[in-house]
Amino acid sequence: MTMRLGVIGLGVVGSETLRTLKDHADIIEARSGQAVQVTEVSARDKLKDRGINLRDYVWRDDPLSLVASDDVDVVVELVGGEGGVALQIAEAALAAGKHLVTANKAMISRHGATLASLAENHNVTLAFEAAVAGGIPVLKALKEGLAGNRINRVSGILNGTCNYIVTEMFETGRSFADVLKEAQEMGYAEADPAFDIDGVDAAQKLSILAAIAFGGTPHFESVDTSGIRHVSDLDIRFAKELGYQIRLIGVAEKTPEGLMQRVSACMTPKSHPLARVDGVTNAVLIEGLPVGQSLLVGPGAGGGATASAVMGDIVDIAGGRGARGFGGAASTLKELSVTPVSARSGSYYIRVMVIDRPGVIAAMADVFGRNGVSIESLLQHGRQPEEAVPVVMTTHDTNEGTIRNVVTELSALATVAEPPILMRIESI
Repeated sequence: MTMRLGVIGLGVVGSETLRTLKDHADIIEARSGQAVQVTEVSARDKLKDRGINLRDYVWRDDPLSLVASDDVDVVVELVGGEGGVALQIAEAALAAGKHLVTANKAMISRHGATLASLAENHNVTLAFEAAVAGGIPVLKALKEGLAGNRINRVSGILNGTCNYIVTEMFETGRSFADVLKEAQEMGYAEADPAFDIDGVDAAQKLSILAAIAFGGTPHFESVDTSGIRHVSDLDIRFAKELGYQIRLIGVAEKTPEGLMQRVSACMTPKSHPLARVDGVTNAVLIEGLPVGQSLLVGPGAGGGATASAVMGDIVDIAGGRGARGFGGAASTLKELSVTPVSARSGSYYIRVMVIDRPGVIAAMADVFGRNGVSIESLLQHGRQPEEAVPVVMTTHDTNEGTIRNVVTELSALATVAEPPILMRIESI
Protein backbone atom coordinates (compact mmCIF):
# COMPACT_ATOMS: atom_id res chain seq x y z
CA MET A 1 0.00 0.00 0.00
CA THR A 2 1.27 3.48 -0.87
CA MET A 3 0.25 6.86 0.55
CA ARG A 4 0.23 9.47 -2.23
CA LEU A 5 1.30 13.06 -1.61
CA GLY A 6 0.67 16.28 -3.48
CA VAL A 7 3.20 19.00 -2.63
CA ILE A 8 2.24 22.62 -3.26
CA GLY A 9 5.03 25.18 -3.01
CA LEU A 10 8.55 24.29 -4.15
CA GLY A 11 10.68 26.90 -2.47
CA VAL A 12 13.52 26.03 -0.13
CA VAL A 13 11.34 23.90 2.16
CA GLY A 14 9.29 22.26 -0.59
CA SER A 15 12.36 21.32 -2.61
CA GLU A 16 14.09 19.92 0.47
CA THR A 17 10.95 17.94 1.32
CA LEU A 18 10.97 16.30 -2.12
CA ARG A 19 14.66 15.44 -1.78
CA THR A 20 14.17 13.96 1.68
CA LEU A 21 11.16 11.90 0.62
CA LYS A 22 13.22 10.40 -2.18
CA ASP A 23 16.48 9.90 -0.28
CA HIS A 24 14.85 8.54 2.89
CA ALA A 25 12.15 6.41 1.28
CA ASP A 26 13.39 3.25 3.01
CA ILE A 27 13.43 4.89 6.46
CA ILE A 28 9.99 6.39 5.96
CA GLU A 29 8.46 3.07 4.91
CA ALA A 30 10.09 1.22 7.80
CA ARG A 31 8.85 3.76 10.36
CA SER A 32 5.35 4.28 8.97
CA GLY A 33 4.53 0.80 7.72
CA GLN A 34 3.79 1.85 4.17
CA ALA A 35 5.46 3.45 1.19
CA VAL A 36 5.06 7.22 0.72
CA GLN A 37 5.20 8.63 -2.79
CA VAL A 38 4.87 12.13 -4.21
CA THR A 39 2.55 11.92 -7.20
CA GLU A 40 1.82 15.56 -8.01
CA VAL A 41 3.41 18.97 -7.44
CA SER A 42 2.48 22.59 -7.98
CA ALA A 43 4.30 25.91 -7.78
CA ARG A 44 4.29 29.30 -9.46
CA ASP A 45 7.22 28.70 -11.83
CA LYS A 46 7.66 25.33 -13.53
CA LEU A 47 10.92 26.34 -15.22
CA LYS A 48 12.78 27.54 -12.14
CA ASP A 49 15.97 25.59 -11.41
CA ARG A 50 15.48 23.96 -8.00
CA GLY A 51 18.19 21.33 -8.31
CA ILE A 52 15.58 18.55 -8.39
CA ASN A 53 14.08 16.46 -11.16
CA LEU A 54 10.36 17.17 -11.51
CA ARG A 55 9.77 14.76 -14.40
CA ASP A 56 8.72 12.01 -11.98
CA TYR A 57 5.68 14.03 -10.85
CA VAL A 58 2.52 15.33 -12.44
CA TRP A 59 2.80 19.11 -12.63
CA ARG A 60 -0.26 21.22 -11.80
CA ASP A 61 -0.33 24.91 -12.67
CA ASP A 62 -3.49 25.24 -10.61
CA PRO A 63 -2.89 24.08 -7.01
CA LEU A 64 -6.59 23.54 -6.42
CA SER A 65 -6.66 20.99 -9.26
CA LEU A 66 -3.94 19.10 -7.38
CA VAL A 67 -6.10 19.17 -4.25
CA ALA A 68 -9.01 17.71 -6.22
CA SER A 69 -6.92 14.97 -7.85
CA ASP A 70 -7.89 11.34 -7.20
CA ASP A 71 -4.17 10.51 -7.14
CA VAL A 72 -3.50 12.55 -3.99
CA ASP A 73 -4.27 11.33 -0.46
CA VAL A 74 -2.34 13.96 1.51
CA VAL A 75 -1.85 17.62 0.59
CA VAL A 76 1.39 19.30 1.74
CA GLU A 77 0.91 23.08 1.69
CA LEU A 78 4.20 25.02 1.67
CA VAL A 79 2.98 28.21 0.00
CA GLY A 80 2.70 30.39 3.11
CA GLY A 81 0.60 33.42 3.85
CA GLU A 82 -2.28 34.04 6.23
CA GLY A 83 -5.07 33.76 3.68
CA GLY A 84 -5.35 33.79 -0.07
CA VAL A 85 -4.44 30.68 -2.00
CA ALA A 86 -2.90 28.96 1.03
CA LEU A 87 -6.17 29.12 2.96
CA GLN A 88 -8.12 28.02 -0.13
CA ILE A 89 -5.83 25.00 -0.46
CA ALA A 90 -6.22 24.11 3.22
CA GLU A 91 -9.99 24.40 3.25
CA ALA A 92 -10.41 22.52 -0.03
CA ALA A 93 -8.10 19.68 1.03
CA LEU A 94 -9.82 19.10 4.37
CA ALA A 95 -13.30 19.43 2.89
CA ALA A 96 -12.34 16.80 0.31
CA GLY A 97 -11.39 14.38 3.08
CA LYS A 98 -7.64 14.67 2.55
CA HIS A 99 -5.04 15.02 5.28
CA LEU A 100 -3.25 18.38 5.32
CA VAL A 101 0.37 19.00 6.32
CA THR A 102 1.46 22.64 6.47
CA ALA A 103 4.32 24.81 7.69
CA ASN A 104 2.14 27.92 7.57
CA LYS A 105 2.34 29.69 10.95
CA ALA A 106 0.48 32.77 9.72
CA MET A 107 -2.51 30.71 8.59
CA ILE A 108 -2.60 28.48 11.68
CA SER A 109 -2.29 31.42 14.08
CA ARG A 110 -5.31 33.09 12.44
CA HIS A 111 -7.46 30.22 11.17
CA GLY A 112 -6.19 27.18 13.05
CA ALA A 113 -9.31 26.55 15.13
CA THR A 114 -11.62 26.71 12.10
CA LEU A 115 -9.35 24.38 10.12
CA ALA A 116 -9.15 21.96 13.07
CA SER A 117 -12.95 21.77 13.15
CA LEU A 118 -13.06 21.17 9.41
CA ALA A 119 -10.48 18.37 9.71
CA GLU A 120 -12.40 16.78 12.57
CA ASN A 121 -15.70 16.95 10.68
CA HIS A 122 -14.13 15.08 7.75
CA ASN A 123 -12.15 12.63 9.89
CA VAL A 124 -8.74 13.71 8.58
CA THR A 125 -5.59 15.13 10.13
CA LEU A 126 -4.48 18.76 10.25
CA ALA A 127 -0.72 18.68 10.98
CA PHE A 128 1.50 21.74 11.41
CA GLU A 129 4.60 20.77 13.41
CA ALA A 130 6.72 22.76 10.95
CA ALA A 131 4.87 25.99 11.78
CA VAL A 132 6.78 26.47 15.05
CA ALA A 133 10.53 26.18 15.70
CA GLY A 134 11.36 24.13 12.61
CA GLY A 135 13.63 21.28 13.66
CA ILE A 136 12.46 21.24 17.28
CA PRO A 137 9.50 18.86 17.69
CA VAL A 138 7.94 21.11 20.31
CA LEU A 139 4.29 20.74 19.30
CA LYS A 140 4.62 16.97 19.41
CA ALA A 141 6.27 17.27 22.82
CA LEU A 142 3.33 19.29 24.16
CA LYS A 143 0.65 17.08 22.58
CA GLU A 144 2.25 13.73 23.38
CA GLY A 145 5.25 13.51 25.69
CA LEU A 146 3.98 16.20 28.06
CA ALA A 147 0.27 15.53 27.54
CA GLY A 148 -0.28 14.56 31.18
CA ASN A 149 1.21 17.78 32.53
CA ARG A 150 -0.58 20.92 33.62
CA ILE A 151 1.38 23.57 31.73
CA ASN A 152 1.61 26.96 33.40
CA ARG A 153 4.18 28.76 31.24
CA VAL A 154 5.78 28.46 27.81
CA SER A 155 8.59 30.77 26.78
CA GLY A 156 11.11 30.73 24.02
CA ILE A 157 13.44 32.14 21.42
CA LEU A 158 11.25 31.68 18.35
CA ASN A 159 12.98 33.75 15.67
CA GLY A 160 16.47 32.88 14.49
CA THR A 161 17.01 36.16 12.66
CA CYS A 162 16.56 38.23 15.83
CA ASN A 163 18.63 35.84 17.90
CA TYR A 164 21.46 36.03 15.39
CA ILE A 165 21.39 39.83 15.42
CA VAL A 166 21.44 40.28 19.21
CA THR A 167 24.08 37.54 19.59
CA GLU A 168 26.37 39.24 17.08
CA MET A 169 25.81 42.64 18.66
CA PHE A 170 26.73 41.18 22.05
CA GLU A 171 29.83 39.37 20.81
CA THR A 172 31.23 42.03 18.45
CA GLY A 173 29.92 45.35 19.77
CA ARG A 174 28.60 46.30 16.32
CA SER A 175 25.44 48.32 15.77
CA PHE A 176 22.00 46.90 15.06
CA ALA A 177 22.00 48.34 11.52
CA ASP A 178 25.41 46.83 10.72
CA VAL A 179 24.50 43.34 11.93
CA LEU A 180 21.10 43.45 10.23
CA LYS A 181 22.79 44.25 6.91
CA GLU A 182 25.11 41.28 7.41
CA ALA A 183 22.16 39.03 8.26
CA GLN A 184 20.48 40.05 5.01
CA GLU A 185 23.63 39.34 3.03
CA MET A 186 23.90 35.89 4.64
CA GLY A 187 20.27 35.06 3.92
CA TYR A 188 19.20 35.05 7.60
CA ALA A 189 17.03 38.16 7.11
CA GLU A 190 14.73 39.17 4.26
CA ALA A 191 15.19 42.32 2.19
CA ASP A 192 12.22 43.66 4.19
CA PRO A 193 13.00 42.29 7.65
CA ALA A 194 10.03 43.86 9.48
CA PHE A 195 8.15 40.59 9.94
CA ASP A 196 11.11 39.21 11.93
CA ILE A 197 12.64 42.18 13.73
CA ASP A 198 9.28 43.64 14.80
CA GLY A 199 8.34 40.37 16.53
CA VAL A 200 5.39 39.35 14.32
CA ASP A 201 6.88 36.00 13.29
CA ALA A 202 7.60 35.10 16.92
CA ALA A 203 4.12 36.24 18.02
CA GLN A 204 2.42 33.97 15.49
CA LYS A 205 4.44 31.00 16.72
CA LEU A 206 3.80 31.87 20.36
CA SER A 207 0.03 31.96 19.82
CA ILE A 208 0.15 28.42 18.39
CA LEU A 209 2.28 27.16 21.28
CA ALA A 210 -0.09 28.76 23.78
CA ALA A 211 -3.16 27.23 22.12
CA ILE A 212 -1.73 23.72 22.47
CA ALA A 213 -0.27 24.28 25.93
CA PHE A 214 -3.47 25.70 27.42
CA GLY A 215 -6.21 24.04 25.37
CA GLY A 216 -7.49 27.18 23.68
CA THR A 217 -7.86 28.63 20.23
CA PRO A 218 -4.87 30.54 18.84
CA HIS A 219 -5.20 34.18 19.85
CA PHE A 220 -2.53 36.03 17.86
CA GLU A 221 -4.33 39.36 18.23
CA SER A 222 -3.82 39.37 22.01
CA VAL A 223 -0.04 38.91 21.88
CA ASP A 224 1.63 42.11 23.11
CA THR A 225 4.28 42.40 20.40
CA SER A 226 7.43 44.42 19.96
CA GLY A 227 10.79 43.61 18.41
CA ILE A 228 14.47 44.49 18.55
CA ARG A 229 14.70 47.70 16.47
CA HIS A 230 15.25 49.79 19.59
CA VAL A 231 18.15 47.68 20.95
CA SER A 232 21.35 49.69 20.68
CA ASP A 233 25.01 48.98 21.32
CA LEU A 234 24.55 51.07 24.49
CA ASP A 235 22.00 48.56 25.80
CA ILE A 236 24.35 45.72 24.92
CA ARG A 237 27.15 47.32 26.94
CA PHE A 238 24.93 47.92 29.95
CA ALA A 239 23.55 44.38 29.71
CA LYS A 240 27.09 43.02 29.95
CA GLU A 241 27.82 45.19 32.98
CA LEU A 242 24.63 44.11 34.72
CA GLY A 243 25.20 40.42 34.02
CA TYR A 244 22.43 40.05 31.43
CA GLN A 245 21.98 38.90 27.86
CA ILE A 246 19.41 40.46 25.54
CA ARG A 247 17.07 38.08 23.73
CA LEU A 248 13.79 38.39 21.82
CA ILE A 249 11.59 36.17 24.00
CA GLY A 250 8.00 35.09 23.66
CA VAL A 251 6.15 34.24 26.88
CA ALA A 252 2.69 32.72 27.30
CA GLU A 253 1.48 32.07 30.83
CA LYS A 254 -1.73 31.34 32.67
CA THR A 255 -2.80 33.84 35.28
CA PRO A 256 -5.86 33.68 37.56
CA GLU A 257 -7.59 36.06 35.14
CA GLY A 258 -6.64 34.31 31.87
CA LEU A 259 -3.85 34.00 29.30
CA MET A 260 -1.06 36.58 29.05
CA GLN A 261 1.08 36.55 25.90
CA ARG A 262 3.99 38.81 25.08
CA VAL A 263 6.94 39.04 22.68
CA SER A 264 9.69 41.57 23.27
CA ALA A 265 13.40 42.17 23.59
CA CYS A 266 14.22 41.23 27.18
CA MET A 267 17.10 41.32 29.58
CA THR A 268 17.79 37.79 30.81
CA PRO A 269 20.25 36.81 33.56
CA LYS A 270 23.18 34.87 32.10
CA SER A 271 22.10 31.90 34.24
CA HIS A 272 18.73 31.76 32.42
CA PRO A 273 18.50 28.73 30.07
CA LEU A 274 17.45 30.96 27.15
CA ALA A 275 20.40 33.33 27.66
CA ARG A 276 22.77 30.56 26.60
CA VAL A 277 21.05 30.01 23.22
CA ASP A 278 23.08 31.81 20.56
CA GLY A 279 22.96 32.52 16.83
CA VAL A 280 20.08 31.34 14.65
CA THR A 281 19.17 28.60 17.13
CA ASN A 282 15.66 28.43 18.62
CA ALA A 283 14.68 27.19 22.08
CA VAL A 284 11.45 26.57 23.96
CA LEU A 285 11.21 26.32 27.74
CA ILE A 286 8.10 24.50 28.97
CA GLU A 287 7.14 24.74 32.63
CA GLY A 288 4.47 22.58 34.23
CA LEU A 289 3.49 19.94 36.74
CA PRO A 290 4.77 17.36 37.38
CA VAL A 291 7.61 17.81 34.83
CA GLY A 292 9.03 21.06 36.23
CA GLN A 293 11.08 22.60 33.41
CA SER A 294 11.77 21.05 30.02
CA LEU A 295 14.07 22.84 27.54
CA LEU A 296 14.04 21.99 23.83
CA VAL A 297 16.79 23.48 21.66
CA GLY A 298 17.53 23.18 17.96
CA PRO A 299 17.48 24.78 14.50
CA GLY A 300 14.37 26.87 14.08
CA ALA A 301 14.40 27.63 10.37
CA GLY A 302 15.94 26.71 7.04
CA GLY A 303 15.11 24.07 4.48
CA GLY A 304 16.48 21.09 6.36
CA ALA A 305 15.02 21.93 9.75
CA THR A 306 11.55 22.78 8.44
CA ALA A 307 11.48 19.80 6.04
CA SER A 308 12.37 17.59 9.00
CA ALA A 309 9.20 18.72 10.79
CA VAL A 310 7.11 18.26 7.63
CA MET A 311 8.49 14.73 7.29
CA GLY A 312 7.58 13.94 10.89
CA ASP A 313 3.95 14.82 10.19
CA ILE A 314 3.93 12.78 6.98
CA VAL A 315 5.34 9.71 8.73
CA ASP A 316 2.77 10.03 11.53
CA ILE A 317 -0.11 10.17 9.05
CA ALA A 318 1.27 7.26 7.02
CA GLY A 319 1.62 5.23 10.20
CA GLY A 320 -1.92 5.96 11.35
CA ARG A 321 -0.68 8.21 14.15
CA GLY A 322 -2.10 11.47 12.87
CA ALA A 323 -2.99 13.29 16.07
CA ARG A 324 -5.45 16.16 16.40
CA GLY A 325 -3.78 19.38 15.40
CA PHE A 326 -4.17 21.11 18.76
CA GLY A 327 -3.94 17.96 20.85
CA GLY A 328 -7.63 17.70 21.74
CA ALA A 329 -10.98 17.69 20.01
CA ALA A 330 -11.68 20.92 18.16
CA SER A 331 -14.97 21.23 20.04
CA THR A 332 -13.07 21.41 23.35
CA LEU A 333 -10.87 24.36 22.33
CA LYS A 334 -11.85 27.35 24.45
CA GLU A 335 -11.73 31.06 23.80
CA LEU A 336 -9.37 31.81 26.67
CA SER A 337 -9.88 35.05 28.53
CA VAL A 338 -7.05 37.51 28.07
CA THR A 339 -4.91 39.04 30.78
CA PRO A 340 -3.43 42.34 29.53
CA VAL A 341 0.32 42.63 29.75
CA SER A 342 -0.16 45.75 31.87
CA ALA A 343 -0.93 43.33 34.71
CA ARG A 344 2.51 41.70 34.52
CA SER A 345 4.53 41.81 37.72
CA GLY A 346 8.29 41.75 37.37
CA SER A 347 11.48 43.77 37.19
CA TYR A 348 12.51 46.18 34.44
CA TYR A 349 15.48 47.82 32.74
CA ILE A 350 15.16 51.51 31.82
CA ARG A 351 17.73 53.55 29.89
CA VAL A 352 17.23 57.32 29.86
CA MET A 353 19.31 59.77 27.81
CA VAL A 354 19.48 62.91 29.98
CA ILE A 355 21.14 66.30 29.75
CA ASP A 356 23.96 66.13 32.29
CA ARG A 357 23.00 68.78 34.85
CA PRO A 358 22.87 68.90 38.64
CA GLY A 359 19.57 67.59 40.01
CA VAL A 360 18.75 65.28 37.08
CA ILE A 361 19.05 62.08 39.11
CA ALA A 362 16.98 63.54 41.92
CA ALA A 363 14.20 64.50 39.48
CA MET A 364 14.10 60.97 38.06
CA ALA A 365 14.19 59.40 41.52
CA ASP A 366 11.19 61.55 42.46
CA VAL A 367 9.22 60.07 39.52
CA PHE A 368 10.00 56.55 40.69
CA GLY A 369 9.16 57.40 44.29
CA ARG A 370 5.81 58.99 43.51
CA ASN A 371 4.82 55.88 41.56
CA GLY A 372 5.95 53.53 44.32
CA VAL A 373 8.65 51.85 42.21
CA SER A 374 11.83 50.73 43.96
CA ILE A 375 15.14 51.13 42.10
CA GLU A 376 17.46 48.14 42.44
CA SER A 377 20.49 49.61 40.64
CA LEU A 378 21.52 52.84 38.90
CA LEU A 379 24.41 53.26 36.48
CA GLN A 380 25.92 56.46 35.08
CA HIS A 381 29.45 56.58 33.69
CA GLY A 382 31.46 59.68 32.91
CA ARG A 383 30.34 63.29 32.66
CA GLN A 384 29.45 65.44 29.65
CA PRO A 385 28.00 68.65 31.12
CA GLU A 386 25.03 69.96 29.13
CA GLU A 387 25.22 66.96 26.76
CA ALA A 388 23.07 63.82 26.67
CA VAL A 389 24.43 60.90 28.66
CA PRO A 390 22.84 57.51 29.43
CA VAL A 391 21.48 56.71 32.87
CA VAL A 392 20.36 53.11 33.43
CA MET A 393 18.13 51.86 36.20
CA THR A 394 16.84 48.41 37.04
CA THR A 395 13.84 47.99 39.30
CA HIS A 396 12.60 45.58 41.89
CA ASP A 397 9.36 43.81 41.02
CA THR A 398 6.58 46.16 40.05
CA ASN A 399 3.46 46.28 37.89
CA GLU A 400 3.91 46.90 34.15
CA GLY A 401 1.12 49.43 34.04
CA THR A 402 2.92 51.37 36.76
CA ILE A 403 6.34 51.22 35.09
CA ARG A 404 4.82 52.50 31.86
CA ASN A 405 3.47 55.48 33.80
CA VAL A 406 6.99 56.05 35.09
CA VAL A 407 8.37 56.03 31.53
CA THR A 408 5.69 58.51 30.42
CA GLU A 409 6.56 60.88 33.27
CA LEU A 410 10.29 60.53 32.64
CA SER A 411 9.72 61.44 28.98
CA ALA A 412 8.08 64.68 30.08
CA LEU A 413 11.11 65.88 32.09
CA ALA A 414 12.86 68.81 30.44
CA THR A 415 16.26 67.16 30.91
CA VAL A 416 15.32 63.93 29.08
CA ALA A 417 16.67 64.12 25.53
CA GLU A 418 14.81 61.21 23.87
CA PRO A 419 12.15 58.61 24.71
CA PRO A 420 13.42 56.20 27.38
CA ILE A 421 14.11 52.56 26.50
CA LEU A 422 12.15 50.04 28.57
CA MET A 423 12.84 46.30 28.63
CA ARG A 424 11.38 43.56 30.75
CA ILE A 425 13.77 41.49 32.80
CA GLU A 426 12.67 37.87 32.31
CA SER A 427 13.89 35.57 35.05
CA ILE A 428 13.02 32.00 35.95
